[in-house]
Amino acid sequence: MPTAQPTKRDQIVDELRRMILTGALSRGEKLPQDELARQFNASITPVREAMRLLEAEGLLVAEPHRGVRVAGVDLDRVKGSYVVRRLTESYAMKRAVDRMAPRDIAAAEELIARMRDHAARGDSVSVRELNRQFHFSFYERCGLPALCDEIAGMWRSFPWDLMLSTDAWWDESQREHQAIVDAVRAGDGAKAAELTEAHIRNGYLAIADQIAGESTSDPFDLNVD
Repeated sequence: MPTAQPTKRDQIVDELRRMILTGALSRGEKLPQDELARQFNASITPVREAMRLLEAEGLLVAEPHRGVRVAGVDLDRVKGSYVVRRLTESYAMKRAVDRMAPRDIAAAEELIARMRDHAARGDSVSVRELNRQFHFSFYERCGLPALCDEIAGMWRSFPWDLMLSTDAWWDESQREHQAIVDAVRAGDGAKAAELTEAHIRNGYLAIADQIAGESTSDPFDLNVD
């Protein structure tokens, strides 16, 4: 059966979400519907429908008499997503290890190399997309498609646009990526899961510190609220 083509609404949803989570649209930026309709060569109806879907995801906010704007970031919501991501993604990684073929591992390493090249050019938008491809190259092989779908849903609303794009951060992130690949190649599911948890933790703390404007604690710790 042929794959259904995405509707205009779906295309607008995907592109607006990408623009928000890559920082192409700033937090708090207003989004006039008529301008978006012209930008996407669409009528107002699919634009309005796309905005409602993104509002339900928490990425947009509609205010009476003020229109629609890109939502700010709710730290409590990010905390919750982080905790669930850490639990589910480490589990998916552990399951994926025994299901990875040598060509899959080689493809993951190629993504690391491509991230390094784009980071050197300062192309943070491409790096974030390649980062997503890297992680899902494992999650998609966990043997539970519905679990992968749940993880993808959390990724779609996580504030990746707030991830600091410094050279030091990219270098450390790439070292963490390579360590994950090395554990997968060694067939060590427990180690791969542990490294994935640490990688998610470091990414969350970088974002949380930026949102809070100060150093934050890890809410995965049972003694932290």
